[in-house]
Amino acid sequence: MATDDTDSLVVTGQGNRLVTTGCLTILIALITVLGLPVSWLWYRHWHDEKVNSERRDKTFASTLKQARDAANDTTRALNASNARGTDVLMNVIWRHTRAPVITYDPRRRAFTATAAKSAFYNEEGLLPGGGPVRVMRCFVFTYAHRPSQVWTSRLSERENEVCRPGTGIGGLAGLARTRISGMYAKDLTKAGVRKALDPTGRLRPYDVKSVVRKADTVAVSILLSSSNTVVDQCYRFTRPIVGVNGQTPVTAAPVSSC
Repeated sequence: MATDDTDSLVVTGQGNRLVTTGCLTILIALITVLGLPVSWLWYRHWHDEKVNSERRDKTFASTLKQARDAANDTTRALNASNARGTDVLMNVIWRHTRAPVITYDPRRRAFTATAAKSAFYNEEGLLPGGGPVRVMRCFVFTYAHRPSQVWTSRLSERENEVCRPGTGIGGLAGLARTRISGMYAKDLTKAGVRKALDPTGRLRPYDVKSVVRKADTVAVSILLSSSNTVVDQCYRFTRPIVGVNGQTPVTAAPVSSC
């Protein structure tokens, strides 16, 4: 089972309110213009805040449960796999956590995966500014293995800023997957992939390291870099050379090196 220290931390998830200022001014205006009973307006305001707080807390709890379930499912999968290869183990972690950034420390025999978990709740509001609100929490999963022991995991929560570079990496991987899927088979070369990802040649988030053809598939290794190269992650994209029924599905997953 996974251990975590999220309960001891101040919740760092943030709801993105559309309007957070001027509510009191508008409330006073409604009282003045519409002649609504002051007691009713204040009660409605109090009630909405109470409902929103409960929904927000429930959504925070839901994201924490997502992270704990992912940590426990990954630990069980690692112990059941009996795999030894770094990339194979990394793929197990990727399948269960969907963490866009996963690193391996051979000295500690540990993997570290960073992923943001998000959810929405519907905010009540008499005044403008209600509607869907997104809550995001940043989690770090650590999986360690000692000789003759089972895999263990630890879950911790961090400030949302810690996950932002990884979120950018995930966006880059998604865009690369889409563009590689749409390429003609003859263009599946190192130069061709580079041009498809960076037509102007002025962007630097994609560093195409290799394109390897094997039988009827092609594997593309790309080093993805977040803004200002704060974080980078090597990804391997695999697709059939020729699609079936017009479809060219592409798989993408982080790997330890390019």
